[in-house]
Amino acid sequence: AMRPPVPAGVGAGVVEVERSVTAVLGQDVVLPCRYRAQEQEQVEQVTWLKRGPGGRSAEVAVLHRQHGQHVQEPYAGRVL
Repeated sequence: AMRPPVPAGVGAGVVEVERSVTAVLGQDVVLPCRYRAQEQEQVEQVTWLKRGPGGRSAEVAVLHRQHGQHVQEPYAGRVL
């Protein structure tokens, strides 16, 4: 996916994630993720990707300010 260019003089925010998360097979797990936007920055879309074998990424879900949420079929009912 291509990202739109960041306008000159505007920095991007910071994504904060846990370095390690332990899960138990068959149980729910929370994958904490927080985006700290820069002042005056407005987030239009957030996309969650799952990194698979060989570093390939697959889209899990998209949250868009105007178009709402879309979860890919394999993850429907499994993500909040």
